[in-house]
Amino acid sequence: MTAIEFSYQIESLRDTLATFTRKFTQDKEDAEDLIQDTILKALTYRDKFVENTNLKGWLYTIMRNTFINNYRKLSKSKTTLDHTENLFHLNAKEEYTFNLPDSTMEYNDIEIAISKVREEYMTPFKMYFDGFKYHEIAEKLDIPLGTVKARIFKARQELKAELPQYGK
Repeated sequence: MTAIEFSYQIESLRDTLATFTRKFTQDKEDAEDLIQDTILKALTYRDKFVENTNLKGWLYTIMRNTFINNYRKLSKSKTTLDHTENLFHLNAKEEYTFNLPDSTMEYNDIEIAISKVREEYMTPFKMYFDGFKYHEIAEKLDIPLGTVKARIFKARQELKAELPQYGK
């Protein structure tokens, strides 16, 4: 198979690869990056492909391995190594302060906005913000799941309306 035929076959599988990326990521940009990395590696290592075998399976394997390697690389880059004696930095408590004058104003604005949201919307919103899952909130408040989702959505909308200066 010539390089042009090989490239054409890979390009014809681009949509299939795009569907397969959903298994790994929901982000469109990450998915497109993963597809491009997969195609680049396939073209780079074309000589490793055995003709008359499953090209789609070969590409899937490259994609899966690329995703795993990128994930491992990313998780290692987020790891904090503490080389101090007695692991001082890892054992130090993090303290959060509002040192900037603007941050106190932002905090006050948020508090005022929260106080304006109706309680029936705020209760599920706070529970969700605290880490409860939708179904847990529905069980605790004894309301339908759809109502929980709607109330959280409405609380977000009301907060966005009250805080337009902080939105995108």
